[in-house]
Amino acid sequence: MVVFLIVASDNILTILLIFADSQLHTPMYFLLSQLSLMDRMHVSTTIPKMATNYLSGKKSISFVGCATQHFLYLSVGGAECLLLALMSYDRYVAICHPLHYTVLMNRKVGLMMALVSWLGASINSLIHTVILTQFPLCGPQKTHHFYCEFPAVVKLVRGDITVYETTVHISSINLLLLPIFLVSTSYAFILHSVIQIRSAGSKRNAFATCSSHLTVVSLWFGACMFSYMRPRSQRTPLQDKVGSVFYSIITPTLNPLIYALWNKDVAKALRRVLGRDVIT
Repeated sequence: MVVFLIVASDNILTILLIFADSQLHTPMYFLLSQLSLMDRMHVSTTIPKMATNYLSGKKSISFVGCATQHFLYLSVGGAECLLLALMSYDRYVAICHPLHYTVLMNRKVGLMMALVSWLGASINSLIHTVILTQFPLCGPQKTHHFYCEFPAVVKLVRGDITVYETTVHISSINLLLLPIFLVSTSYAFILHSVIQIRSAGSKRNAFATCSSHLTVVSLWFGACMFSYMRPRSQRTPLQDKVGSVFYSIITPTLNPLIYALWNKDVAKALRRVLGRDVIT
């Protein structure tokens, strides 16, 4: 529960900070507030139930509860994949086309990006959950996991799961490979533009603008690829747990800290809101 409180407070603080400081009322920071909301929801789908089971000693979850948890964590995780990719486009426009930024990235575009992320991931998650719940379960119905993540749940399924595995492969392409391709393409153009900048100070500012986002992207997609894109023959329960802990708990904990420590605008906004120099 301590981890949950830390993650919840850090991300809520980020959201309130962006809302309170008028200088952060830009598409970039609106998308960052959505990222913080996703991180907050991500830990809320797993840690409270895990803590309740641990304290009560029951270590159980109902079928409906498992299906609900499965839907929520896939929805929030998928939305974060899409949002991080779209945030890289925002950085591309800011650095490569700064004079057209207010036209290409306005409030309406930011809202559309957030809506596409939430809606697209929710539809994908609903399809996964519906298909998975149609399979009959076998055996003692025990999972060696701390929440209803699909690699653990699918091991309980009796019968041919080819259809479900096909949806997993399609989702991996749509929510992992395509976003990674978009992020890579955006940063390739950004790097090309930065190299052409003559001023050393401007180069540092450009890299500083992207460093926090690129770090979050690397942590998130690295953990997701480890968890979901390995062959089933190479999976072990311990590896699944480690990967899940990293992207469902550790990454949401680190994200607000990364933005607060590496992003000068966020650090300055925090000083303005608090009214004193708390970050040096």
